[in-house]
Amino acid sequence: MDSTRVTEHPTSHERRQPSAARPTAPADPRGALLRTPEPPAQGSTGLPAQGRPAEAPASPGIPGAPASDGQCPTGSPTPSGALAAATGTPAASGTPAGSQGPPAPSGGHGPTDAPSGSGSEHSQPSVTEPDPHRPRPAPESIPAQSGAEASVVQSGKERRTGQGPAPGTPMPMRRDGDRLRFVGAATRRIARGIDLDEIVMGLCRATVPTFSDAILVYLRDPLPVGDERPTGPVVLRLRRTDRIPEDRDTEGFLLPALQPEPDLGITAELCTVRPGGALNEVLRGVRPVFADAPAARAALPELIGEDLTVPGGQRAILAPLRGRRRVIGAALFLRRPDRPAFETDDLLVAAQLATHSALGIDKAVLYGREAYIADELQRTMLPETLPRPTGVRLASRYLPAAETARVGGDWYDAIPLPGSRVALVVGDVMGHSMTSAAIMGQLRTTAQTLAGLDLPPQEVLHHLDEQAQRLGTDRMATCLYAVYDPVAHRITIANAGHPPPVLLHLGGRAEVLRVPPGAPIGVGGVDFEAVELDAPAGATLLLYTDGLVESRLRDVWTGIEQLREKLAATAQLTGADHPPPLEALCDEVLDMLGPGDRDDDIALLAARFDGIAPSDVAFWHLDPEDAAPGRARRLARKALSRWGLEELTDSLELLVSEVVTNAVRYTSRPVTLRLLRTDVLRCEVGDDVPQLPRLRQARATDEGGRGLYLVNKLARRWGATRLSTGKVVWFELNHG
Repeated sequence: MDSTRVTEHPTSHERRQPSAARPTAPADPRGALLRTPEPPAQGSTGLPAQGRPAEAPASPGIPGAPASDGQCPTGSPTPSGALAAATGTPAASGTPAGSQGPPAPSGGHGPTDAPSGSGSEHSQPSVTEPDPHRPRPAPESIPAQSGAEASVVQSGKERRTGQGPAPGTPMPMRRDGDRLRFVGAATRRIARGIDLDEIVMGLCRATVPTFSDAILVYLRDPLPVGDERPTGPVVLRLRRTDRIPEDRDTEGFLLPALQPEPDLGITAELCTVRPGGALNEVLRGVRPVFADAPAARAALPELIGEDLTVPGGQRAILAPLRGRRRVIGAALFLRRPDRPAFETDDLLVAAQLATHSALGIDKAVLYGREAYIADELQRTMLPETLPRPTGVRLASRYLPAAETARVGGDWYDAIPLPGSRVALVVGDVMGHSMTSAAIMGQLRTTAQTLAGLDLPPQEVLHHLDEQAQRLGTDRMATCLYAVYDPVAHRITIANAGHPPPVLLHLGGRAEVLRVPPGAPIGVGGVDFEAVELDAPAGATLLLYTDGLVESRLRDVWTGIEQLREKLAATAQLTGADHPPPLEALCDEVLDMLGPGDRDDDIALLAARFDGIAPSDVAFWHLDPEDAAPGRARRLARKALSRWGLEELTDSLELLVSEVVTNAVRYTSRPVTLRLLRTDVLRCEVGDDVPQLPRLRQARATDEGGRGLYLVNKLARRWGATRLSTGKVVWFELNHG
């Protein structure tokens, strides 16, 4: 056999070899650190025997007496055999693996063949000079383990099946090396979690059954975030439990009752930590403690309830979970009464598990708060619900670039305008970050304000461009702004570097509208051009962002052509006379995206043009004179009679008279009166005075000021909108 191998793997319990067979000590001084001295000679002072008090006495120390199964007569395994079982490698000896080795002396406590001061590498030092590299004997609480049994335990098979070792077999970890490897693997598993549930589950799965037979994890409710200082008492909630499946009766202990999920009938789900109480003191101490410690004995009933017990002795460890600034919970590790108890070194393992878990939970809570803020920011900047303007139906979709970052710069909007018109807006700010979402919110607010002024689409884009330049030099965005008039069946569109819209006609033909592309918002110094196109009844206009048609696999124009073909194919399914439902159409459009074909946000807005038939519209001009209110009443009465809505005559005449009277009192130009019959009866009165009327409570001595009060009481809805040339006051009445 190679002498180097014998030198590197000595054992203190091997029989001293003859001088001819003994290997020569290596010249490398590092070999001294690897050598285990042999037992001292008879009569010299040595370490006490590592036998168990209750066992039979060891065999007499007769030189050459064999020890069965590679163990000392005392029953404790040889250090080299235990180390081999822990690491999964065969112990080095003077014989090949599988052959019968030389007989070993009786634990090194009997007489030996060599004098104590021979300096042999198998000699044992005195008590005053202990060898720090001597392998420690196996703990008395863990039975001996053969090499075959150790290999089964170390193979990890029990972890995969989730079954604990049978009674009487040792726990897997028996040496410091095992504990270090376990802590490394467990912390890596815990660190893989990104949210709270994954981290807690990682802690449970890493410890059961390798370290404990069961675990209970309690966390503060609610969990503090960052530097928050929670007010009120500290409340712990049972977050998760895990255990080895148990079929045997364990005499009413807590473990057989544990379930994968918390159960109020099994253990206390909520626990209030009393200031100055025993549980509070244990949590403040931070360090894990055994259940038989005085502090833990008083704290456990407060944590799990008075009616429940845990296995006695050192078979339970209570470990506080401390985050960066405060204790955020506690973990209770349990072993069955028929299993070996925890050792003192297991407290260090529990401390490492608790520390890594607590820090991971702290980061998960912070990450969850950041994601919540980003999600709320994005959600509040997009419309919660779409309006229901007259003559048009709307549907929308929004998809973030990734579920882990639900923020971006894409937006859509539908804004009702005076005259039953509606503004359709879709835009895209560069990037999909918090900054992009903030810029998007400012541009969307600006667009809503400009739409309220009833500016032409090209003017709206011009003002958005100026606003983007005020926000910063690199604030770039694309935007498409369209205004649909259901009475005229026309749509006016202006574009700022955005992909062109697609119009799906009633017959199933899909058309990419030819709109001047324009420059993106934020470039500055460019003009925007608007075009006016027909918007026939039954047609559908689709506005979208480039995330729908552009990806790393295709360019934007290829995607637009695929979108046009998809719309045409979907329209063929419902026939030439029936347009596809809007919601289903949006879903079909999104289905054109294959797996991995999306790397940007997607905003989608679909508008179905129903329009208002000319027979449902009545329009007049009224001169600003005292007879105008009376003429308005007569015209309104005739229109209601033609539409068969005579039941609304009294209410309509009263409200029209009040609104027209207010208009002709201050204007110098003709007043417009328009009635629209849709699902409601809508009346619009326009003049050239920009001041908007305000609802106020008239005093008893006032002669006027009650007109808008009557409108507010009798109308279904009413409002006033400022125009570039004046204002429009409108109200709606329900009809059968």
